[in-house]
Amino acid sequence: MMKHVKRLILSLLLAYVHFSLLAQIPEVQRIHPSNWWIGMKNPHLQLLVYGKNIQQASMSVNYPGVRVLKTQKVANPNYLFVDLEIAKTAKAGTMQLVFSTGSAKSIHKYVLGTKRHKPATISSADFIYLLIPDRFANGDESNDRFADLLDDKVDKNVPFYRHGGDFHGIINHLDYLQELGVTTLWNTPVIENNTALKKELHGNSQAAYHGYHFSDHYRIDRRFGGNEGYKKLSVALHQRGMKLIQDAVYNHVSEDHWMFVDPPTKDWFNNWPTYTGTSHKEQALPDPAGAETDRKYLTDGWFTPFLPDVNQRSPFMVTYLIQHAVWSTEEFGLDGWRIDTYKYNDMPFMNRCNQALLNEYPNLLIFGETWVTNPASLSYFVRNNVKFPFACNLPGTCDFPSFAAINDGLKESFSWDGGINRLYQALSQDFLYHDPSKMVTFLENHDTDRFFSVIGEDLNKYKMGVTWLLTARGIPHFYYGTEVLMKNFKNPTDAEVRRDFAGGWKQDVENKFTAAGRNAKENEAFGWVKKLANYRKNTPALHSGKFTQFIPQNGSYVFFRYNAQKTIMVIMNTNAEAITLETARFAERMQGFTSAKNVLTEEAISSLTSLKIPAMTAWVLELK
Repeated sequence: MMKHVKRLILSLLLAYVHFSLLAQIPEVQRIHPSNWWIGMKNPHLQLLVYGKNIQQASMSVNYPGVRVLKTQKVANPNYLFVDLEIAKTAKAGTMQLVFSTGSAKSIHKYVLGTKRHKPATISSADFIYLLIPDRFANGDESNDRFADLLDDKVDKNVPFYRHGGDFHGIINHLDYLQELGVTTLWNTPVIENNTALKKELHGNSQAAYHGYHFSDHYRIDRRFGGNEGYKKLSVALHQRGMKLIQDAVYNHVSEDHWMFVDPPTKDWFNNWPTYTGTSHKEQALPDPAGAETDRKYLTDGWFTPFLPDVNQRSPFMVTYLIQHAVWSTEEFGLDGWRIDTYKYNDMPFMNRCNQALLNEYPNLLIFGETWVTNPASLSYFVRNNVKFPFACNLPGTCDFPSFAAINDGLKESFSWDGGINRLYQALSQDFLYHDPSKMVTFLENHDTDRFFSVIGEDLNKYKMGVTWLLTARGIPHFYYGTEVLMKNFKNPTDAEVRRDFAGGWKQDVENKFTAAGRNAKENEAFGWVKKLANYRKNTPALHSGKFTQFIPQNGSYVFFRYNAQKTIMVIMNTNAEAITLETARFAERMQGFTSAKNVLTEEAISSLTSLKIPAMTAWVLELK
C-alpha cells in the first residue's frame, strides 16, 4: 500500500514539475535587430532572439504581410534564430512577436517603420573631419560616468580613463567645423564599449575610450549620449547640409561582449588551441604563391588577446553583421562607412556586406582601413584594374601609400627616389585603382604620430602638406586638432596622439575653438586650412577635375587640377632656398594662360613665363 502511495506522490510531483515547465513564461532578453522597416529591397529578416533557454519556446507572428519562414536552433539553448519574410504589401506599424512555452506566453512589440533614408553623396568634393568623441568636447557632464559600466572612471588627467567627451559637445562646435570648411564628420566608433581596463602584451594600459572594443552592437555608448543622442547629432549635421560617417568593426569584438561571454556556437569566433595573433602580413592574400596557412594566420588570428576574432564564415554571424550595418544606416541616417582593420576580415564576407549596403543605399560611401603602404598590395583590397584571383568590391580605401609618402617626403632631402619624389611615385601608381578619386587621403590619424611633430614642427612644411592634401586627387580627411597644430609622438602609447581638444571642457584654461584662444602660429595654420578648404569646396576643378603631375625636379613638384572651366596649378618648393621655376616644361597644361591669381595670398601674377617660388613654400595658382 505504501509503495503505491509513494508512486502516486512521485507521479504527482513529476506531473507538477512538467506542468510548471510548460507554464514557464519564456525569458527574452534581447531581440536583434531591435526594429526594422518596410520598403527594404531585401525582403528577408533574421531575428536573433536571446534569453535563458529560449529554445524551449516557439515564436509566432500574426501581422499582415509578415510570415515566419523558419526557426533555427543552435548548440546554445539561449539562442533562437527566426527567419521572417516581409512582403511588399506589409504596412508600417507595431507587430507582436509571441513566444510560447506550453500554455505560457510572452508578447514583445516589434516596430516596423518605413524606410526613408537616402544618404547624401560623399565624394572628392567633401572634406572629412575625424575625431574621437571622448576627447573632443564635453557638452553634457551628466553622462560622463555610469557606475554599472566596467570602466567607470572619469579623469582628464589619466590618459586611459574616460574624459567625458560626447555628442552634445560635438553639436556645440559644428559652427567651428563649418568655419574650417568641413563637410563631413567621422567619429571613431560610437557603439557601446563596456569593457574593463586591460594590460597590453608590452605592459601598457589598454582602454576602450576610442570605441574599437564593441560590447553590444545595438547600443550606442551612453557616455556619448546613447542612441537618441546619436540621432540628434545626425539630425544636427544634416540640417546644416553636413554628412555623417560611422566607423565599423567587423573583425573582432571585446572579450566583454555578451556574445563572447555566452556564444551561440563553438565556432562563433575563430578559436585556436592557444592564443594566436594575426600575422599582419597582408601579402599572403594577393600573393599568387601564398600559402593557405599564412592566409589563415592573417584573417583568423586575433588582433590582441582580448579582442576575439569573429568567424565570418558562420552564416548566422554573417547575417548578424550585415543586418546591423543596414540597421545602423537607416536608424541613424548614415552617409558613409569607414571599415576598421579591413585586411584582417574574410574578403568574401566583406564583399557580401559591402554589396548588401550598396543594394539598399547606392550612394553610400564605403572605405576601408587597409594599412598597406605598397600600392600594388593595397590595390588588392579595393576595386582595381588588376586580374587578382579574387576581386574585392570595396569602393575606396584609406590612402596609406600617399600618407607615408608625404610624411617621409617632407622629412627627407630631395633625391632620385627620396623627398618629394616619394609623393610623385605613390600617385603614379593610380593605374592600379578602379577609381582613385575614392581614395581617402590624410596626413595623420588616431593611430599615427602627429604630422606636425613628424615634420619637426616646421610651419612651412605643414602648409605644404595641407596644400597637397586639399588639392590632390581623392577625398581628404583631417584628424581633429591638425588645424591648430596639435602635436606628439606615440610614445609611450597611442594616448599621446589622442589628447583632449583644448576648450572642449569648461575647466580648460585654453580654448582652441576661438581665434582669441589660439596663438599666432596656430591661427596662421587654422587660417591656411580654412582658406584652402573653403576655396576647394567651391572649385569643382579641385575635386572632380582631371589630375596631371610632372616628375619632380630640383626639389620642386608641380601638378595640375583642371576641367573645362578652370585650371589650377600647384607648386611645391621643398628646397631651403628660393627657386626660379621655368614653366616651358608644363606647356601642355599651361598653353593659353598668361596670368594667375595666388589663391592663398590673393596676389596677382602678371606673367607665367618663370615663377620665383620662395623656400619651403606651396603655391596654388588659378590660371587666367
